[in-house]
Amino acid sequence: MTTTRLHVDRERCIGAGMCALTAPEVFDQDPDDGLVLLLHAEPPSAHRAAARMAAGVCLSGAITLREPEPGGS
Repeated sequence: MTTTRLHVDRERCIGAGMCALTAPEVFDQDPDDGLVLLLHAEPPSAHRAAARMAAGVCLSGAITLREPEPGGS
């Protein structure tokens, strides 16, 4: 079974921090440069909705989310 998978592009990130504010269990910000840190590439089900929302509010589009295909394996 395939699970929700996240990817971050730190080169694209502008350090706005919306991801860490929206889903602090999944994302953080690097204390040195302020860019996104991905804590869980495959977030647990309890945090998937927040991760999805964080990807949607990312100002630079640095977060991509791959969801499993419905009915797929």
